[in-house]
Amino acid sequence: MTAVTAPAIREDLRQWQQALRAQFPIVTGHPELAYLDSAATAQKPQAVLDAVQTYLTTSNANAARGTYTWANRTTELVERTRERVARFLGDHQPERSAVHFTSGTTEGLRTIARDWLPEFLRDGDEIVVPEADHQANIGPWREAQRLLAREGVRVRVVPMPYQSGSGDYDHRALAERAGPRTRFVATTHVHHVYGGDMNVQRIRRAVGPDAVICLDAAQSVGHLPVSVAELDVDFVVFSGHKALALPGTGAVWARQERGPAFTPGGWSGTPNTVGIASLEAALDWLDAAGVERVERWTVALAARLTEGLRHLDAYEILGCPLSLAADSTVQRRRGIVTLRHRAIDSGDLGFILFSHGFMVRSDNHCQGDAGEKTGSVRVSLHVYNTVEEIDRLLSVLASLQ
Repeated sequence: MTAVTAPAIREDLRQWQQALRAQFPIVTGHPELAYLDSAATAQKPQAVLDAVQTYLTTSNANAARGTYTWANRTTELVERTRERVARFLGDHQPERSAVHFTSGTTEGLRTIARDWLPEFLRDGDEIVVPEADHQANIGPWREAQRLLAREGVRVRVVPMPYQSGSGDYDHRALAERAGPRTRFVATTHVHHVYGGDMNVQRIRRAVGPDAVICLDAAQSVGHLPVSVAELDVDFVVFSGHKALALPGTGAVWARQERGPAFTPGGWSGTPNTVGIASLEAALDWLDAAGVERVERWTVALAARLTEGLRHLDAYEILGCPLSLAADSTVQRRRGIVTLRHRAIDSGDLGFILFSHGFMVRSDNHCQGDAGEKTGSVRVSLHVYNTVEEIDRLLSVLASLQ
């Protein structure tokens, strides 16, 4: 690596990671490439691929439709995976909550906005919307506001306040903006651009005990431990494909305590049964691997990257500037580091990096209107990424100074 000394990674984690990396065929099959775009979608371990193959060759049928063996197995799979999701999210009272499968985070948030929120809100109520977060956690709430307005129900949107320069929520300012009519708060667990833990517990303290909080957990479930017993939120929504499962599946966990029970509207059609089979296998794999270790590994790699980048003057690193040093006491980047070159366009930088074998995201990252106006390059990590990939990336970036 050029000009910097990267922080050490614990040897026991190295050995653990090497064993897990070997279980990802697409990664080991292309050693010349470094996949650094896991915030967009994660790669799949062999156990997930095997579960999909086994399901499709032994039990493929529709759920809750037939009485023959394959159909019964599929129905059991769907119900078993609902319970598996609740357990994975640390739900100690699953009999009081509900889990509904969706095609992913976007559909899950839309379903809440379309089928639950209009029944919950009254004329004059307020909702908090994080307009510098992902568009999927902005558009549905704005659409719900418009739909209610057509019915004569006026709902005020309160923009989530942010701290200048860091991308973190400004919880003190939120406490000042929130009032007795603040009924619903949309929030994010881990920011998809800045990589920060958005401190959801402080959201609850800021808005009080009665407001409903909906958590976009697309960048946290499967990347770090998520406990609904500790997070006093009412909805957790996530995508399976970011948590090592197949695309086209996700889930909404609903606490069912504040407001009406959450029930998706319309006729319940055929579920994505093969996706659900992959999700069950992915959650089993993550539990066996240890999600807390996955978090430690990706946070350590992100720290190694930011520590190196802060010595390269050609780059601007988005997010909290105090978290760049590896020994920072505010290190909260959960495996996502987003950067800009001061002279090279982000799209061009993405092409340059791919020419060196690095697959990264380079655009505006679907951020809302209150977010970044200029494109950037996002490096997002998972358990299959290595120290050597980070060091090689830093070497290439240094050569572009």
